[in-house]
Amino acid sequence: MLSGKMQDALNDQVAAEIYSAHLYLSMSAWFDSVDMPGAANWMRIQYQEEIIHGLKIFDYVMERDARAVIKAIESPPAEWSSALDAFSAAYNHEQKVTAMIGKLVDLARAEKDHATEFFLHWFVNEQVEEEASAKAIVQKLKLVEESKNGLFMIDRELGTRVFTPPVQAG
Repeated sequence: MLSGKMQDALNDQVAAEIYSAHLYLSMSAWFDSVDMPGAANWMRIQYQEEIIHGLKIFDYVMERDARAVIKAIESPPAEWSSALDAFSAAYNHEQKVTAMIGKLVDLARAEKDHATEFFLHWFVNEQVEEEASAKAIVQKLKLVEESKNGLFMIDRELGTRVFTPPVQAG
């Protein structure tokens, strides 16, 4: 059974993951509106991943015989000034999520909740990948600056991303 404090913190994280999904779906719509279908694809896949992250935590809360509570989700921004601005915002957002996961791990340790700490290790590793992926795109966008050819090539590369659901341990 989860403590009340851990249950509340995990429910907050579910809301944060769903907000992340909404943010990336909003970014996907923006990229579509500026004729960058590859970046729109990349963000839509990111949306799908964030939904899975939220559901993974949601399901865990219930598996631990606790109460999953659905919280209100704030509306994400809808406009960015450039591809670099959008991906920089995504990178900064992933850094924020990493800090949130770290606080959850700290709480699990403080409460000696070994099961939750172990469960959260998947998210710790996932955040390393999430940050690295967003940062790599930011670096490429900085490299090409506003070069139309460079943006076209990056957009084409981003369009090759395919959604791969995580493998369930079992």
